[in-house]
Amino acid sequence: MEVSAPPGVLRSPPSSLSSPPPKPRLLTFSNPRLSYLPRKQQPHLNLKHMDSSSHSHRTITPCAAHNGSTLTDSPTASGARIGEVKRETKETNVSVKINLDGTGIADSNTGIPFLDHMLDQLASHGLLDVHVRATGDIHIDDHHTNEDVALAIGTALLQALGDRKGINRFGDFSAPLDEAWIHVSLDLSGRPHLGYDLQIPTERVGTYDTQLVEHFFQSLVNTSGMTLHIRQLSGRNSHHIIEATFKAFARALRQALEYDPRRLGSIPSSKGVLSRS
Repeated sequence: MEVSAPPGVLRSPPSSLSSPPPKPRLLTFSNPRLSYLPRKQQPHLNLKHMDSSSHSHRTITPCAAHNGSTLTDSPTASGARIGEVKRETKETNVSVKINLDGTGIADSNTGIPFLDHMLDQLASHGLLDVHVRATGDIHIDDHHTNEDVALAIGTALLQALGDRKGINRFGDFSAPLDEAWIHVSLDLSGRPHLGYDLQIPTERVGTYDTQLVEHFFQSLVNTSGMTLHIRQLSGRNSHHIIEATFKAFARALRQALEYDPRRLGSIPSSKGVLSRS
């Protein structure tokens, strides 16, 4: 069926009555649930702005949240939580830098290959950027280097955490690795305590003394002010047990470090303070 319109209905209105096209408006969006974060820590969309006069693009976001994103500012300028520690004794020389808001970059050289492998797990599964350099008296054994690396990592965590405002504080994760199954629960309470229950069947993995696993976590707990419980639910292979422990610890720590948007920047304690004492 055809519909016809009276003459003149479809004609354009006189030019004197026509309105100019609306000017484009710049809209600003904000997320009130993230307003408690420092401005430089708030996530932004990676947007492109078109300059109508030059038709050129420029990136207007100051930070990015994902791997491979292009940044206009350095990670430090974007407000990342970073701890950097140097520890030098007659037995070791250790340098540690940790970015709690990293992307999982691992760059560790301790002179102990198996420990480097475990620090890779900490970075990868905790989404921390972990840079460790250590030299020590490993011609005697790995004990001093293992201990001092852990002490420095704990101190770097303590430094990067600051007043711990707005974080989840608690973390809990179970990690399987083939037959091994490890559960880790932790609290960034400011009170150091280690509950350790691993049954590692061999004395060494490669050249690494498996007794040093407990000593590593005890040292880290002591300087970071962390309550940490490690439980082995199953496992027969020493390598699998230890690696699953570091993976579970990394994921639990990642959970505890992340911000709780409902907390609105308050300290996660009924006492109003989280301290190391």
